[in-house]
Amino acid sequence: MKLTPLGIEGAWLAESPIWSDERGFFREWFKAEDVLAATGIDFAIQQANISQSQRGVIRGIHYSIAPQGQAKWITCVSGSIRDVIVDIRPSSPTFGKSVLVDLEALDGKAVLIGAGLGHGFASIAPSSTIAYLLSSPYSPSEEFEINPLDSELGIDWGVDLFEVSLSEKDKAAPSLAVRVKEGKLQS
Repeated sequence: MKLTPLGIEGAWLAESPIWSDERGFFREWFKAEDVLAATGIDFAIQQANISQSQRGVIRGIHYSIAPQGQAKWITCVSGSIRDVIVDIRPSSPTFGKSVLVDLEALDGKAVLIGAGLGHGFASIAPSSTIAYLLSSPYSPSEEFEINPLDSELGIDWGVDLFEVSLSEKDKAAPSLAVRVKEGKLQS
């Protein structure tokens, strides 16, 4: 497995080979010892989730302020997504910067998102499914969101605005600037 930094401290692109034959394919999509060796992150899995979305669905920008932090490991298992990582650490030199990574089923790619970063994705195929691992369990009192259409962030989600579908929670989410004023970010 090859891990490459993505331009925001704590964000990495992981690439692993896919072995295919007439029966199907095999892919080793996560290996803790490779992650530790390349990044220094000791990723202990505490929760695993699967999410399916129709084209135009945007989920995020979500983040956790859990004291132990929350890293995420994301891959696309069907369809394709535009994965978005946002630096929401006010003390970071890349604060407010976004990194966009298109992930497709069978491309052998995953992203690692370190603690303190925001995450979202848009389904850019008719239907997309992602699998993701978390280093800490979901904790409603420590989970927050930033509006994915925050004009200050200017994220290109890869879908036309007339196609966008958001949850009520994400529609009502405040901007990054409001979250800074509220003190609801990790440094």
